[in-house]
Amino acid sequence: MATSNPHQSQSDDELAIRQVVHRWLDATKAGDYETVLTLMADDVVFLVPGREPFGKEAFRSQSQQLKNAQVEGKSDIQEIEVIGDRGWMLNRLEVRITPPSGEPLTRSGYTLTIFRKQADGNWVIARDANLVT
Repeated sequence: MATSNPHQSQSDDELAIRQVVHRWLDATKAGDYETVLTLMADDVVFLVPGREPFGKEAFRSQSQQLKNAQVEGKSDIQEIEVIGDRGWMLNRLEVRITPPSGEPLTRSGYTLTIFRKQADGNWVIARDANLVT
């Protein structure tokens, strides 16, 4: 099993998955939600507490509500495993959302994310269970 243990060597696929996470956080901070959308599969499914599962179009609509907010995230990847063209990651995530006129809201918790390697070799998020509260 491949993990985020710094004493183990990481495969190119593990590094590519880590890069997806970094690109997601950087693009979110920059308000570049079009880039964020490219990091998810067209059939992505998000699971969050208190609502029905949703996909890419609902994510796109939600991100429009954050256009004027500053969003910053920190990721602490706990574990990554890659098996063929699928990979999963356990991640501790902290997100701070600061609206244009208001106090920052910080949420943190764990996510369990399933990645899929596309035909072009790029990894995308296929499923994400987000327990950030």
